[in-house]
Amino acid sequence: MAIQWYPGHMHKARKEIEEAMPQVDLVIEVLDARIPYSSENPMVSKLRGDKPCIKLLNKSDLADPDITAQWIEYLEREQGVKATAITTLQPGMLKMLPDLCRKLVPSRDKTEKDIRTMIMGIPNVGKSTIINTLAGRVIAKTGNEPAVTKSQQRINLRNGIVLSDTPGILWPKVDNEASSYRLAVTGAIKDTAMEYEDVALFAAGYFLKAYPKEICERYNISELPKDDMALLEEIGRKRGALRPGGRIDLHKASEVVLHDYRSGRIGLLSLETPAMAEIEKAEVERILAEKAAEKAAKLEAEKLKRSGKRHNV
Repeated sequence: MAIQWYPGHMHKARKEIEEAMPQVDLVIEVLDARIPYSSENPMVSKLRGDKPCIKLLNKSDLADPDITAQWIEYLEREQGVKATAITTLQPGMLKMLPDLCRKLVPSRDKTEKDIRTMIMGIPNVGKSTIINTLAGRVIAKTGNEPAVTKSQQRINLRNGIVLSDTPGILWPKVDNEASSYRLAVTGAIKDTAMEYEDVALFAAGYFLKAYPKEICERYNISELPKDDMALLEEIGRKRGALRPGGRIDLHKASEVVLHDYRSGRIGLLSLETPAMAEIEKAEVERILAEKAAEKAAKLEAEKLKRSGKRHNV
C-alpha cells in the first residue's frame, strides 16, 4: 500500500523531541488501544533513556477488553513503564493521571517543583482531547482529521504538572506493511492516502480469522465467506452497495466496513495482539539487518571500485 510519508516533518519532530528530552521528567505516550504496537512511536524508548513513561491506551471503549488487558501486562514488562486503558468519552478516567505522575517521579514531589512531562501520540489518537481534559480548558485544537497539532507547546496544568505537547507525527513503520494497514483501518492515516478497497480487504481478512462471530452477526451472514473478497462482496450485497447490473460496488462496501469498524458498530475488536507484535518485531529486525548488510556491501564495492581506478592511473 502506497502511503505518503514526509521525512522532513519526521526529522524536525525528532530533533524537537531530542532537544526537549533532557528537561523532561516523564513521558506520556497516547496509543490507540486497538493497535498499541502500530501506534507506538519507536523513537520513545530510544530517546527517553531511563525516564519513566506512562502509556495511555485510548479508545479502549472500541477495543477488545481481553486483548487490552494482555497489552497492559505486556507493555509494563519494560522498565519504568506504566500502562493504563482510558477513553476520552469518560473524562473521569484521567483524574488518576496527576497522582500517577507524582508516583513515578517521587523526587520532584519532595522538592515541590513542577513535574515536567512530554505528551506524544499519532494523529487522531485523542491526544488533544486528553490535554484539554487535563487542563480543564480548550488549549489544543481537536478534530477527526489527522495532524492538527503543528508545533510544540508548553501547558501548565496548575497542579504541579507542566505538559509539553508535541506535533502529532506519524512515524513510518515502512518495514512492517501490516502496521501501515492497521493505521489506515483505524483512520490514523487520511483516507485520501490509500486505496480504500485494499484497506477494507485487509480488515475483512483479519475479522474473518479473529472475529468471525461478530462479523456474521453485524451483517446477518449465515455462512462464513471463504476469504476477504467474498466477505466484502457479501457485505456489499447485504447493504445494497450495488452498481447497475447487480455488480457489487466494492468502494461503497469498503466504506461500510471501515465506518462500521471505526464507530464500534461491529463490536469491540482489536487489530493486533502482543504475540503478533513479537513476531512482526523480529521480522522488521531481520529486514533492517538485511538492508544494512546490502548497504555495507554496496559501500564496500564502491570503495574497491575507486581503489581499482586509482591503481590504474
